[in-house]
Formats: sequence, C-alpha cells, structure tokens
Amino acid sequence: MRMRTWVGIGSLTLALVGCGEVEEVEPVTEAPEAPVVSEDPANEEVRLTNLRQLTVTGQNAEAYYAFDGSRLIFQTEREGVPCDQIYTMALDGTNAEMVSTGDGRTTCGYFFPDGEAIVYASTHLGGAECPPEPGFEMGYVWPVYDTYDIFTANPDGSGLTRITSEDGYDAEATVGPDGRIVFTSVRDGDMEIYSMNGDGSDVQRLTNSPGPDGGPFFSPDGSKIVYRARAIPPGEALDDFRSLLAEGLWRPTALEIFVMDADGSNPRQVTQLGGANFGPFWHPDGERIIFSSNYHDPAGRNFDLFMINEDGTGLEQVTFNGTFDGFPMFSPDGAHLVFASNRDARVEGDTNVFIADWVE
Repeated sequence: MRMRTWVGIGSLTLALVGCGEVEEVEPVTEAPEAPVVSEDPANEEVRLTNLRQLTVTGQNAEAYYAFDGSRLIFQTEREGVPCDQIYTMALDGTNAEMVSTGDGRTTCGYFFPDGEAIVYASTHLGGAECPPEPGFEMGYVWPVYDTYDIFTANPDGSGLTRITSEDGYDAEATVGPDGRIVFTSVRDGDMEIYSMNGDGSDVQRLTNSPGPDGGPFFSPDGSKIVYRARAIPPGEALDDFRSLLAEGLWRPTALEIFVMDADGSNPRQVTQLGGANFGPFWHPDGERIIFSSNYHDPAGRNFDLFMINEDGTGLEQVTFNGTFDGFPMFSPDGAHLVFASNRDARVEGDTNVFIADWVE
C-alpha cells in the first residue's frame, strides 16, 4: 500500500504536502555526509545503536532487504518522478537506481530468495500519469487503485512480466523463503490476502473475514504469515467499509496485527491495542513481531515501533521519536533494523530510510 498515505496518519504536515509541492532534490547517489544519531539525551531507544540515514530528502519508505542481506529495495519520489517508483540501493545508501518503469505509481518492491528477480505492484498499464489522489470530502481515506497489478522483473528492472490480470487492486506483494508470493487483492469484492507461485499461477485465497486484511509477510521459515487487519462485524462500520471500497477507497484508522498459518488456517489476533497498528515484520527468531502503532498517542499522529511476542505477550516500545516511525524490517541475521521515519528531516514532512544496529 502506498507509503505516503500511511505517513499522513502520523504527520498532518506530510498529509498536506501530498496536495502541494515538495522541494525537488537530486537522485540519491551518495550516503549522507555523516551518520544521523538521536539527540535525545534520555537515549530511550536502547534497542538501536549506530543509527544511520540512508536517504537524504523526499518521500522514501518500505525498504526491504534482499534475502542475502546485501542490498535494499524501496519506493521513493524524487526529482523528475512525480509519484512513487521502485529503487534499489546499497546498505550505505549509495548506488540508488530506479528499477520500475517510471510510469504510473508503484508500491511494495521485494526481492525473490535467489536475488535474481524482484516483484512490485504498478499502475503503469492504466496510464503513464500518476493516478489521482482522493480529497478529504469523505474524511481520511486511502486510495485502492484498481489499476494496480503485480509484476516481476530482473533486479535491474529489465524483463518485466505481468503476473496478475484480475479486475481490481492487486498489490502489497512479498515473497517467502520458497519463492511463493503473498499479496493483497480486492478481486472477490473484499480486501483479502492471497498467495501464488512466483509466476502468478496457483492463486489461493487465505483470508475470509469482512474488512481490510492485507500487508502480509511470511515468517523466516515460511510456515506463518503476519498481517494487519480489522475484523468488522455486520453493521454501520461494515457498510461504510464496503461503500468506500466500491469507490476504490478505504479508511485505515483502526487496525490490529494478526498471524495465520501459511495456508490461511489458524488465524489469530496478536494485538488488541486500538488505533492503527500496521507494517508488521518477523524477527528472525520467528517468535517476535515488530510493527508500527499510534495507539499510545491520543491524537493518533505519532507512530512508533513496537515489538511483541507472537502470542501477544511482552509488548515493548522500540522507538521514541515524536514524529513517524514505520515499515520496519530486520536484516536476515537479525543484526540490523531498517525502517522509515520523519525524524531529522531537512524539509518538514520528509520521510527517509534509516538503518541501525540491533541490540538484542
């Protein structure tokens, strides 16, 4: 799902920037001059050391490791590219290169296990222009573009192949250790999670609960899937969700973290925090989950990272920044954490990618 809309929940400034202009910047080819470190004297972020900023300015997020931990794939807006495109970069922020088409809007780039292919969603077949963003007439809503389809490509962007062709939104694809893809789709009239082979074959529906199931990630061993969802019972809230979805919209202000087995069986709710809890990812031990939440902020604008055991115990706050922290991912060996944040922004509302050493 589109990065900047999530950040808009955490930052009113950034939500407004979406309808205005952001300072144009040169594409990032070098890392920042010096590491960016927290200036908080309390140093509450005891899980993180050696914090470095990998992108300089603009809108950058959803940075995900290759399976061998050698590089990152992420989505960004930068000079000459009016809406999100997929880039790859080195772990120090250098060698940032576009690997999507440059047309339409993209989201959720991810590597295959062998490092020889990538997957992402794009609207470019629906037109080269950026698809229009919704206004605020219906309150805070997300677009669910029906022109999103999922594509695979070589790591440099060549060899582009479309692997979904159903009507409606297909996006949020990630890949398990065996190369199977899990993704979000509205092909059956609700927002549900599906899996498929890397070539788009053998599509299987995994969730069957009315409401916004999505944002799935396989566990390190591929046996489980973590995702964000909201189980909506019949009534006014479900009617509102369905009417918005029929218009290609949804309202992402109430979400919790769930886990299910890889075949969709045994779904169970992990968090019961209230607010918007999203962007979950597994610790390499396969037992803990890190995610972003605003449940602790009465205004709902400040998102921090939290970690929790799969059984819902042991909730721990990881970041203590006053803006937005989200889209966390551990390196395959668990030694590092990469995430997106509004912290230390050169331009108010910028979102950048950060990486830190993880203190176990």
